[in-house]
Amino acid sequence: MGATAARGVGSVGGAGTTGATGVTSPGGADAGGAAEAVAGATAASDAAAGGAGIRAAGVAAAAALAADEPGQRGDDLEQWSGAGGAFPAGSLLGDGKVIDLRPGAAWLGELDTAAWRRAWRLAATVTPAARPDPHGLPGLRALLADYARRSRGVACTPERLLVTRGSTNGLDLLASTVLRPGDRVGVEDPGYGKARSVLAARGAELVPCPVDEHGLIVEDLPDDLRLVCTTPSHQYPLGGVLPVPRRQALLAWARRTGALIAEDDYDGEFRYDVAPLPALYGLDPEVVVYLGTTAKILTSDVGVGWLIARPDLVEAIARRRAEFNDRTAVVPQEAIRLLLERGDLARYIRRMRAEYARRRAVVAEALDGLTLLGDTAGLHVVVLLPQDESERVTKEAAQRGVLLDTLERHFMGPPRFAGLVIGYGSAATTRELRAGCTLVRELAAP
Repeated sequence: MGATAARGVGSVGGAGTTGATGVTSPGGADAGGAAEAVAGATAASDAAAGGAGIRAAGVAAAAALAADEPGQRGDDLEQWSGAGGAFPAGSLLGDGKVIDLRPGAAWLGELDTAAWRRAWRLAATVTPAARPDPHGLPGLRALLADYARRSRGVACTPERLLVTRGSTNGLDLLASTVLRPGDRVGVEDPGYGKARSVLAARGAELVPCPVDEHGLIVEDLPDDLRLVCTTPSHQYPLGGVLPVPRRQALLAWARRTGALIAEDDYDGEFRYDVAPLPALYGLDPEVVVYLGTTAKILTSDVGVGWLIARPDLVEAIARRRAEFNDRTAVVPQEAIRLLLERGDLARYIRRMRAEYARRRAVVAEALDGLTLLGDTAGLHVVVLLPQDESERVTKEAAQRGVLLDTLERHFMGPPRFAGLVIGYGSAATTRELRAGCTLVRELAAP
């Protein structure tokens, strides 16, 4: 696809069987080119622009962290701007406007606004129950179970599914149920910072687990982990897709050690060249807890996700959830139920997949000559750079109104390599995406 596919990226990063509620684990140049790109590129998409775990303090901290906001969009824009928070007059778009290439946001240009408004209008007529079911609305659970089966090869009944506020909230519910303070939890390094924060708030001892361009390196996992968190569909942030042999090895490791696997199916809906690999949960539902969310399909503002696990664990999580009154709001649940029932969400995902494939091609072309990782799936790509270059490129791009995210800040410890994490869901149009990536190429060129 024009850009250089990276190979041989070095690995990075550095027990009991009964959880807090008695749940037992089974098994033992300059910017001229970029400005030209704005002026001359196709505008096809322009029209679419537009113990700690149970203490009250720990619960409050984890609940605040578990709001399923895009994980990399909390930066204060003023840190990259000029005086008064305005970008320089030389920004690519002018008028202080920015091109946001940070990861973590979905593009909503293909959203059927009529269907969206209808679903929310009808959902608003639902009368909330006096005692909401901590599992979620039964109708939504049934439809989500069917969606997981059709889209991700996850065969489950509604009894194995619990509606959450998003994947981060699902991880928090799991951690509060199965972890005791001091339990060791494996997290990918580099990895998703918000997941680390949620687990730490629940009292876990975080163990950085190395990853490479293919994802989690299973052979390096220690045997004393209570839980390991992984993003096998599109590792965040390096973008690797965990190969089948590693998936099998990871499941065998979990069965042997008695650990649980938290599978965050990050970007699982978006794979471009080949069919997606089946979810880990579909290979062994006894040792895997599957976490899904609408945040990468729609927006985190919807606040709906799902957790799939074996029945005894789902019931334990529901009981724990009821103890600290954690709920998924009924109106968003009903809105998503209607979108699923009418087929609106499935049609939207198909349109989104085609749009993201176009955007991916634009990114690969604009970044031609740079070394890329993770461009076969998902909504972001990693650009590998020499040490100390990513901060320079990020700051110089910000001076031209292009916001970037560095790879280094996703590490738990000292970064082992450097680069940029470029998302292609945030840019309003493909010409803005092309312009921003062209500027990156010019700034990063040797």
